[in-house]
Amino acid sequence: MNKINLDPITTEIIQSSLQAACDEMFVAMRKTAMSSIIYEVLDFGTAVTDTDGNIAASGAGIPAFIAMCDKAAQAVIKKYNSAEIKEGDVFATNDPYNGGVTHLNDVIVVMPIFCEGERIAWSANIAHWPDLGGMAPGGISADAKEIFQEGLQLPVIKMISEGKPIQSVIDIITANSRVPQYTLGDMWAAIASIRVGEKRIIDIAKKYGKETFKQSVKLFMDYGEKASVDSLSQLPQGTFHGEDLLDDGRKIQVDVTITNKEFIVDLRNNPKQDDGPNNASYDGTVVSAQMAFKGITSGDFVCNAGTFRPLKVLCDEGSMFNPIRPAAQGIYYETDIRSYDLIWKTISHLNPNKSTAGSFASICGTFMGGQHPDTGATFIIIEPQVGGWGACGNADGMNANFSAFHGDTFNTPAEISEARHGVYVDQMRLTDEEGGEGKFRGGKGIIMDYRIRSKNAWVSVAYTRSKSLPWALEGGNEGGSNYVEVIRKNGKIEKYSVVTGLSLEPEDVVRIHTANGGGFGKSEDRDPKLIEDDILNEYITTEQAKKYYNYKK
Repeated sequence: MNKINLDPITTEIIQSSLQAACDEMFVAMRKTAMSSIIYEVLDFGTAVTDTDGNIAASGAGIPAFIAMCDKAAQAVIKKYNSAEIKEGDVFATNDPYNGGVTHLNDVIVVMPIFCEGERIAWSANIAHWPDLGGMAPGGISADAKEIFQEGLQLPVIKMISEGKPIQSVIDIITANSRVPQYTLGDMWAAIASIRVGEKRIIDIAKKYGKETFKQSVKLFMDYGEKASVDSLSQLPQGTFHGEDLLDDGRKIQVDVTITNKEFIVDLRNNPKQDDGPNNASYDGTVVSAQMAFKGITSGDFVCNAGTFRPLKVLCDEGSMFNPIRPAAQGIYYETDIRSYDLIWKTISHLNPNKSTAGSFASICGTFMGGQHPDTGATFIIIEPQVGGWGACGNADGMNANFSAFHGDTFNTPAEISEARHGVYVDQMRLTDEEGGEGKFRGGKGIIMDYRIRSKNAWVSVAYTRSKSLPWALEGGNEGGSNYVEVIRKNGKIEKYSVVTGLSLEPEDVVRIHTANGGGFGKSEDRDPKLIEDDILNEYITTEQAKKYYNYKK
């Protein structure tokens, strides 16, 4: 590479153009996808990498997805030699052991970008496809014992060759889906998204010259590293130990070592890999650490490969944070959010301005399906839920927000759920359950009711923080609990935090309960005016105010 003298303005323009390209890729996916989990919830992400697969820029959506696309591009580079990677090719992977990072329903498609015959970058898209087979509809089963039970594996395959679809590959994908029309639509939406990225990146490279483009990307990654190192130098140095409990009583632990140049996350000596699907790939564990690292350091700076150069993650092979094939990983997201929450719990006190108590800290992924009562078509609802965030030293926690892991996503409007699927949404409101009291209270979780319309419907959930509650700070109260009630039409109530394929009938109600976040400070120190506002806003009852805050009126 010939050295080019770059001015900072050009570098900034190219970086901003990369970001704009990712944003345009994101919009293209949102506007063309078939599944509501994508076009409403925004359970997807977009990214551009350099020629070696290092993340250069990313779009909106799920924060955890930002640093997954690069790992897929790197897996392609590792598997295929340069002569096999050609202009117009599209590759796909969902294999968590081979560039897929998460679980089989999250499919990453990547495309090499060429300018004047030279590969200069990759465009990538990751999205949750509704169904790729497996032992349970939607692909998620708490009963899975190995990855083969969770659906179709795409081990870094080429699905489009020099612009021409490989029809046999596409046929295999659609043949393994219970909702092939949605799967096919989401697949082509993802491909359209990365092709938008290809066009925009080529335009940028031609405008400024490909050597200028490549060196600008490299320079901005160096800026990312410098921003992280500068942030590390302002944090307390040393090794910090943290522990937490899983709902089944097992202990998880971490040692976080901070120097002026490194941030080391040591997750060794943790539970062995799970017999079920509660495992997360090593790459997924790294992503969780990256999220915590970004939050405590240069949160207001762009996110690229350079940002994470000071980060090191240590895991024992064969643990729940680094399992060995063929361990199931369908519910990886709850394991990843546990490691993220553990790291954050351990380091949050290092930056008082960013310290919060524990949140509801679960994806609370809710899967429902059946045959639509009006059309007879198979429907699958995939819906993450919102809950309460922890309080901090000067403010109550946020109400009804997605977890930090899920980030910039949205709930599906009731009108969409009712029109597209065989359910009614009877209510969605803030919970009136206790938990999270303090000088500053934890944010409120929700109660949400899905009323079933169709025969032979089903529901699957796997919620954590159902027994091990959101942690408090400075004498506050722990938060609440995540769980589901199934209220049968005869009035019988069943309670679950984990269940797969539970049969439902018309007029049964699936009631979602998400937790309040943890409180900060002693409840007796809460401002009486805030207590009265809470009563007025129906965040708490008068009885709860008397019980926890010694309210006298």
